[in-house]
Amino acid sequence: MLKMNEGAETFVDIMSEKAATAAQEKIVFDEAFTLHHRTVFRAARSVVQDSGLAEDVTQEVFLRLYNHLDSIGDTEMLRPWLIRVAINVARNTIRGNIRANTRDENYVKESAEVSVYSVESDFEQRESTSEINRALNKIKEPLRSCLILKQQGLSYREIAESLSLNETSIGQYVARARKEFVRFYGKIGREIQ
Repeated sequence: MLKMNEGAETFVDIMSEKAATAAQEKIVFDEAFTLHHRTVFRAARSVVQDSGLAEDVTQEVFLRLYNHLDSIGDTEMLRPWLIRVAINVARNTIRGNIRANTRDENYVKESAEVSVYSVESDFEQRESTSEINRALNKIKEPLRSCLILKQQGLSYREIAESLSLNETSIGQYVARARKEFVRFYGKIGREIQ
């Protein structure tokens, strides 16, 4: 059996005591922040390439340190832990910004398409209304009034009473007005194209 000399035993005892006290040392947040703020900031800035964003990442890293202070038992592992967390948070921030920018771009594209569509459809609707009015204005009275009132849902009797016409002739007036409308509306459509 090998026996250690007295000097070696003393050295081993001293090293084990230091290791035990290092493991028992509590990490103090203020000291950790003061000692490692610059390192965390540099690590974050190397990933995000923006000082403002790197400061945000640094704040997030130290917030995580504050929340997980009890889970980091060894002070020697604090600096590597902070750097690893800084790099991961910085990467996640970049990914989040890319997603946010993509969402914003898609929203802008969709809203632009909707606004173009609404402008186009609004123009088409106005143009169509204008064509209808021009065609109606070419139809002579009382045919025009009979057609308009019939389109509004009035019965032949109601049309006859409102226009002071014979109820038996309203059907003929409406039929003739429809024929004229189709004829005039078709001519207007050919004129515009």
